[in-house]
Amino acid sequence: ARAFVTEPPLLFADEPTGSLDAATGEAVIQLMFELNRERGSTLVLVTHDPAMAARCGRTLTIAAGRLA
Repeated sequence: ARAFVTEPPLLFADEPTGSLDAATGEAVIQLMFELNRERGSTLVLVTHDPAMAARCGRTLTIAAGRLA
């Protein structure tokens, strides 16, 4: 969320909930998606969590080093 303070056109979040407990991780993700919608920034989210990926508007998968 701190990264949205300067209203960047692009935010890259690599496993943003990886070291958080479930409740805090959910709060962070909700805030990131909310700020993304409100400010129109592009959010590039890297995750191994299929449920989190399903919440994104567009997904790309990397398998064996290639976009699948």
